[in-house]
Amino acid sequence: MADLSFIEDSVAFPEKEEDEEEEEEGVEWGYEEGVEWGLVFPDANGEYQSPINLNSREARYDPSLLDVRLSPNYVVCRDCEVTNDGHTIQVILKSKSVLLGGPLPQGHEFELYEVRFHWGRENQRGSEHTVNFKAFPMELHLIHWNSTLFSSIDEAVGKPHGIAIIALFVQGKSKTIPCFNPNTLLPDPLLRDYWVYEGSLTIPPCSEGVTWILFRYPLTISQLQIEEFRRLRTHVKGAELVEGCDGILGDNFRPTQPLSDRVIRAAFQ
Repeated sequence: MADLSFIEDSVAFPEKEEDEEEEEEGVEWGYEEGVEWGLVFPDANGEYQSPINLNSREARYDPSLLDVRLSPNYVVCRDCEVTNDGHTIQVILKSKSVLLGGPLPQGHEFELYEVRFHWGRENQRGSEHTVNFKAFPMELHLIHWNSTLFSSIDEAVGKPHGIAIIALFVQGKSKTIPCFNPNTLLPDPLLRDYWVYEGSLTIPPCSEGVTWILFRYPLTISQLQIEEFRRLRTHVKGAELVEGCDGILGDNFRPTQPLSDRVIRAAFQ
């Protein structure tokens, strides 16, 4: 597959069972201005939240990150579930792909669970993290869970060394990417400089214990593909919109959070 052809209005909202709907009542959240996630999700008030602004001059070079090479052992996924949950596009992978090495605990495998996208309505914004206060049009997250310590991603969330996320900044030019081969989402091996810090999920419940690995060089896709994301809707066709909502899915990024006393490490000089 040579493009992101799954990004269409036909990406379905999965039907929820009645019990699931009841369980989700009272925990609605969104990206609207003034919405305070911490009022509903206590973890969002934590000291080590994500995303953050990466000040490249203050990042500390850590040669130990190169002792064991960061190794994404990804396989082509031929059985994926693609959903629009009203907040983002999720690609849930059924084939087993793992991440090892780098800043991760030695000998631990982190299994790739899903890919998530965050984007802006304009090219000047969209990424969750910023670099020297510069935002990119989009940010892509490859979310992994520690399958050495835990039996499921649900068990791993919120635990030390439970979750690892590779983040890729995305900019629009002329290239297309085959989305369902996770290897093609990564930069060339010679361009895999990265930063590392400890943070949280960027969506509720915003649980901490997440190791963030942010590649320095952005992924390039076509501007047309970015525009396809901006055509997506937050609702099923024909549904009644909430007052003040135009129904366009975009600007689905959390503002940067205080760095506090955390240290950003760099695997390059």
